[in-house]
Amino acid sequence: MAQETIFSKIIRREVPAKIVYQDDLVTAFHDINPQAPVHILIIPNEVIPTTNDVESSQASNLGTLFIVAAKLAKQFSISESGYRLIVNCNKDARQEVFHLHMHLLGGKDLGPMLSLD
Repeated sequence: MAQETIFSKIIRREVPAKIVYQDDLVTAFHDINPQAPVHILIIPNEVIPTTNDVESSQASNLGTLFIVAAKLAKQFSISESGYRLIVNCNKDARQEVFHLHMHLLGGKDLGPMLSLD
């Protein structure tokens, strides 16, 4: 069974967050340490620790993350100029909260995809 995370508490509104979208499957909120003018986390309401833990039965629900990302990109006026969607998995990718989440980043030129310094 997946463990409780800070994101679980945000979903239940037990911890404050600037929630910009929520339905039965997905919650989206502003990142507390934004890396771009628009930096929103989009998470499934079901706790899935990492991408490695995704099961085929969750495919439809996880597809909703992309639908919500597109809606939010339009809402925050970054759909035309462009945005980046990032999902980190485990330690080397620097996943900090072990509740699958997608970063929606935009609002400026985000530079190269990856900087290997």
